Amino acid sequence: MTVSTHLHAPEEHTGARDAAVSVCDVSYRFGDRVALDALSLDVRRGAIFGVLGPNGSGKSTLLSLLIGRRTPAAGEIRALGEPLTRALRARIGIVFQEPSLDPVMTGAETLRLQARMFGMRDAQPAIDAMLTRVGLADRAGAATATLSGGMRRRLDLARALLPRPELVLLDEPTLALDPDARHAIWSYLLESNAAGATLLLATNDVYEAERYCHEVALLAAGRLVARGTPAELKRDLRPNAVRITWRDGAAARVDALAAMPGVGRVRLAGDTTHITIDDTGAFLSEVFQRDGASITNVHIEEATLEDVYFQLVGRGITAAAAQGAP
Repeated sequence: MTVSTHLHAPEEHTGARDAAVSVCDVSYRFGDRVALDALSLDVRRGAIFGVLGPNGSGKSTLLSLLIGRRTPAAGEIRALGEPLTRALRARIGIVFQEPSLDPVMTGAETLRLQARMFGMRDAQPAIDAMLTRVGLADRAGAATATLSGGMRRRLDLARALLPRPELVLLDEPTLALDPDARHAIWSYLLESNAAGATLLLATNDVYEAERYCHEVALLAAGRLVARGTPAELKRDLRPNAVRITWRDGAAARVDALAAMPGVGRVRLAGDTTHITIDDTGAFLSEVFQRDGASITNVHIEEATLEDVYFQLVGRGITAAAAQGAP
């Protein structure tokens, strides 16, 4: 794997004591499987930072270490300038990948319990304001089991944001939500970030990462592949991406494709060639004239962080997501 030289190294940003999150040479294993492999990165305060990669790349493991659920086998983690302690937990909000709500408790009861756990006094006005903020004031007395998936996700987020945390850790916060629910969740997250909270997001949604994250770290097999702003990560790509699946001989066609006008990078994955290109129309017209009978599938889209990942790692994020372990 190679990292483009224009991408930031962790030490170029902030020191461990100034960063919202600092991870230095952290490793973790599940038995024989390496989940994190000497991972180092930092997250500046006030940022929306995305950790992007398929399932099995180490994203959820990193978050579990940051909340103290697991202890690294090697390396050091600091949050908000401090080592991880029980007292520090009061300054961090967490939204897990799967909802973790008590199904028989109401929304109001869920937030009252959160307020007590975080030592919030006279919290009812804040609870009422938070339920209104996430659009659940009219369902405050309903058991969480009766809420829709999107409503439960909003309640999860309300619980995390209620104590006004300085750092919010989010593991696939919009997973399986419809577009309206996703938009609602992000509107609340952006409000929290505008108020000063740092957001650390683990995701395999490249479009979400590109749209909302100030900076992104690409992970593969527990290692940092590259990091930078979405624009920086895509700087070396042509504006469009084409994936061509061949009946046979995909490897033999790589050099010929790379030599065609307007082609950026060509990468081979099995029987598929991945090409970044300036003009897809002219390119595909020539390819089909040359060898159209050997093509079984063509996929065209604007170049995204998925293409960056593919070029660096040799496989995609979303296509590989179901193959790895969480």
